[in-house]
Amino acid sequence: MNPRRKKRMGLIFAIVLGVGLTVGLMIYALNQNMDLFYTPTELVNGKSDGSKPEVGQRLRIGGMVVEGSVSRDPNSLQVSFDLADVGPKVKIVYEGILPDLFREGQGIVAQGVLTSPTSIEAFEVLAKHDEEYMPPEVAEAMNVIHEPLTYTDEQLESK
Repeated sequence: MNPRRKKRMGLIFAIVLGVGLTVGLMIYALNQNMDLFYTPTELVNGKSDGSKPEVGQRLRIGGMVVEGSVSRDPNSLQVSFDLADVGPKVKIVYEGILPDLFREGQGIVAQGVLTSPTSIEAFEVLAKHDEEYMPPEVAEAMNVIHEPLTYTDEQLESK
C-alpha cells in the first residue's frame, strides 16, 4: 500500500471512530436523562410487562396525596407524604417549597430518585391546576386500572 492510501485509510478510520464515539455518547446521555412514569401500584407490583424500577433510578410518579399523611419537619423545608392510586402507598420525601395547589386528596406528579422499593426522594413536585385536569400519563394509567365492572347496553353493543 502506498503512503497516500495509508493516509486516506487512517483519515476514514478516524472519521468513522469519531462518529461512532459521538453517537455512543449521545445515546448514553439520553439514557441517563430519561425519566420513566409510574403509578404507585406499578412501582410496587411492576408494570404489565414485568419491569420494576431499581433503587437509585430516576422516575416520575403520579397519584393522589393520601389524607392525613403529610408531615412537615419544623426545622427545615422537608415534607413527607404518602401517594396512592387504588393499590399500595408510596412514601415521597421532598425538601423545598410545595406548589400552592398542593393539599391532601389532590393529584400530583413527583419527579425524583427511588431510594427503596416504596420510597422516593423527590426533587420536583407538581400539583394539578384544577379539578378537571390530569396529566395524560396519569389519566391513561387510571383508565387502565379503573375498568368498569358493569357495562351499559350501549357498551355491550359496541364490544
